[in-house]
Amino acid sequence: MTIKPLQTENLLHLWEQGKRRHPVDRALLLHACAMPGADPDTLADETLGRRNRALLALRAATFGPRMPAYLDCPCCAERLELTLDVVELQALAPTQAHPVEVDGLRFRLPTSRDLASVAAEAESETAALRLFEACLLPGSPQPSPEALPPLIERVGEALDQADPLAALSLDSQCAACGHAWEAAFDIASFLWDEIESRAHRLLDDVHSLASAYGWSESAILALSDARREAYLERISP
Repeated sequence: MTIKPLQTENLLHLWEQGKRRHPVDRALLLHACAMPGADPDTLADETLGRRNRALLALRAATFGPRMPAYLDCPCCAERLELTLDVVELQALAPTQAHPVEVDGLRFRLPTSRDLASVAAEAESETAALRLFEACLLPGSPQPSPEALPPLIERVGEALDQADPLAALSLDSQCAACGHAWEAAFDIASFLWDEIESRAHRLLDDVHSLASAYGWSESAILALSDARREAYLERISP
């Protein structure tokens, strides 16, 4: 399925819908925009890797396949610039969501619904335990309480290997001080920041052109980017 880019009016509507939502709900909203017509319940039960693959496709269609990003070194605060490629990242998503087995226990890959179910947990350990319980497939033996902490860690590592796009980490090294670390990359947050930035620029354009010409918001948003910029140049001091 070809994912279509967000059009100007749709982008503003999406920003208005999502700006006060929890990040998990916002990611689901973006997923629904990438897959129009899909059942929201079905999307909520898609694996995180498949969701993120759709968000990458939406990003490529709307803003292009190359993603400029910035990282601040946690050791010396030097800013690193890098460019991520949508096609390379999409290739990390597994074609099929096979269960993962650890110490005789079988787990399915986590979904957006699973993340939503633990979003209110204040303690990361409690959230990890609840995710462990949610993804444990029926028929698996119940582990003893004392075995849980190291087991949860191993299960998390196995799930990350099975679905690398679910929680992507970038191997990074600071050119200034040489410090190396893994930096988390969340495509849902990255894409939302771009949408929010674009929405604010569009609102500024509407304000400027409506003030100068008295045009309605819909008339201004209906202009192509090139024509809108040309009118803005004519009212700039």
